[in-house]
Amino acid sequence: MAGVVLRRCVSTLLSTSGAKSIGTRGTRGTRGTSSYYRTALRRTATALTSGRAAFLLGIPTLSCLGYEAYHRVQSSAVVHALEKEEVLEQADYLYSSAESEKLYQLLLQYKDSDDADFLWRLARASRDLSLLPNMEAGRKKQLVFEAFEYAKKALEKDDENFSAHKWYAVCLSDVGDYEGVKVKIGNSYIIREHLERAIKLNPSDATSLHILGYWCFAFAELPWYQRKVAAVIFSSPPTSTYEEALEFFLKAEEVDPNFYSKNLVMLGKTYMAMNDKQKALLWLTKAKEYPPHTHEDKEVHKEAVDLLKKLG
Repeated sequence: MAGVVLRRCVSTLLSTSGAKSIGTRGTRGTRGTSSYYRTALRRTATALTSGRAAFLLGIPTLSCLGYEAYHRVQSSAVVHALEKEEVLEQADYLYSSAESEKLYQLLLQYKDSDDADFLWRLARASRDLSLLPNMEAGRKKQLVFEAFEYAKKALEKDDENFSAHKWYAVCLSDVGDYEGVKVKIGNSYIIREHLERAIKLNPSDATSLHILGYWCFAFAELPWYQRKVAAVIFSSPPTSTYEEALEFFLKAEEVDPNFYSKNLVMLGKTYMAMNDKQKALLWLTKAKEYPPHTHEDKEVHKEAVDLLKKLG
């Protein structure tokens, strides 16, 4: 069924592809503690000094009480800004370390926040928690729908946040697994729209490009009988081509070379589907030689080896 294909090609993939989206942010939490606080103190001092100067020059008639109140507001705003940066750095570090439970508990404190940067991360963390092995079915479903609500709220708070669009698309795909094939296929149009929006907002996000490439590949490889089933439900079901999938996979590789072993093997599989043996061999060999850091990398290695054997 088209819904099953989409789930396999989007939902399974997305459980790991998001790890690349934080890029260098994930490494920021590893800086030395003393260096970090020296930087934080300099930022605080600069912000407070500039705030006081603006007050003295711009509003000289305020009373001392008024100044103290203003000073407290300024200080509070700076502390809040620093707190946000620290929390996000800690969250990104936990994400890069695959500490799903700790990350979820950290971000859950900000579930009522109006800040999209907290909310889309909470959506991602909720989803990652739902994907843990041996997760009880009822709890898994609860987390999937929680993740979607957080992603939806993030998008409502900041429609210009590319990560909010990306994770809304991911979580919408997950929710569709519980709502039937018709809803799943119908959601496919919306999923693509939000992935395209994410790419427009940040053309250098390799994971959004990769996910959209996978979306295209999933519908390009649908056999004719599954297309007929989809056509019964929708007069114009989602369609794509291997050429379109290839465009996104190549673009992802262009903006961030070797960022993801799965992108390499998908390039090989796409060229195979297009009967370009030489280029398929090139990318499958790269996938086979990719250093295995995760369980998925090992699976990709095995898949690449098997496909290379088929190509001879």
